[in-house]
Amino acid sequence: MEVRQLRCVVAVAEELHFGRAAERLHMSQAPLSAQIKRIEREVGFALFERTTRSVRLTTVGAELYRRAVAILEQVDQATADLERVAAGRAGRLRVGFPSSASYSILPHAVRRIREQAPDLEIELIPLTSAEQVEGLHEGALDIGIVRGEAGAFDLQTKRLYVEEIVACLPEDHPLTANDLVSAADLSREPMISFPARDMPGFVAEIRPIFDGVPLPRVRTRVVHQETALGFVAAGVGFTLLPESVSSFMPSSVRVVRIESRPTTVMYVVEPRTLSPAGRLFRQTLVEAAAVVSAPLSPSSS
Repeated sequence: MEVRQLRCVVAVAEELHFGRAAERLHMSQAPLSAQIKRIEREVGFALFERTTRSVRLTTVGAELYRRAVAILEQVDQATADLERVAAGRAGRLRVGFPSSASYSILPHAVRRIREQAPDLEIELIPLTSAEQVEGLHEGALDIGIVRGEAGAFDLQTKRLYVEEIVACLPEDHPLTANDLVSAADLSREPMISFPARDMPGFVAEIRPIFDGVPLPRVRTRVVHQETALGFVAAGVGFTLLPESVSSFMPSSVRVVRIESRPTTVMYVVEPRTLSPAGRLFRQTLVEAAAVVSAPLSPSSS
């Protein structure tokens, strides 16, 4: 028995009048009567007692009506759910992000999409940019947030905003007495850096800072900014991080501005497999970027 047949049964059972039921179903009365007779032949029982003056449900008809209502409610709910999934407002969204994004754009974007899609299941996965690229290629992520220039990635990217790179030093380091440090100042200090294989975009932005001066001696390379700050707090050396982390800096670490170019925050997607939820969150990221930074001009996109 088809869904449209169940709708015919429900309409006649509730109206107890073939003419009104036909109007409700936006069809003429003759096809509706023929449809009911076809259903009765299929089930082998009369569903309605008909006279020239009235229509009444039989016992079998009442039972079919009860079950049909329940089935149609499930069908209608499933249809509504699928429509919300197709619009990106339900289902699952998997977002990769660098830990620094949790101090800037990510909270704003998640709050906005929660307002638009409260039933959407959101999985936030802290990953390096290399891990995000791999996850997007493998279909394990819907969208990623990365740092760097577009050329560092073989996927579709869009610049969201830029922020300064700052030097993070132990609180008792002499350079913390300055409002601004130069690359030459830092080149003489031991550095906690990041592996280019895992964080190609951000590392590519750090390297030009030291153009024309000796590169600092790298004490160790780590993949998480929290680890880097732990080493800085212990006096192992300095590190370079986005300025947005400064509001969450350990008390034993000081932030000093440097003469540098900014770091770029982008979203990255695989357009061939981008889910509806990923498309919705992509727009949400663009909107959230205006909260954490001035909107970029079209020419800088």
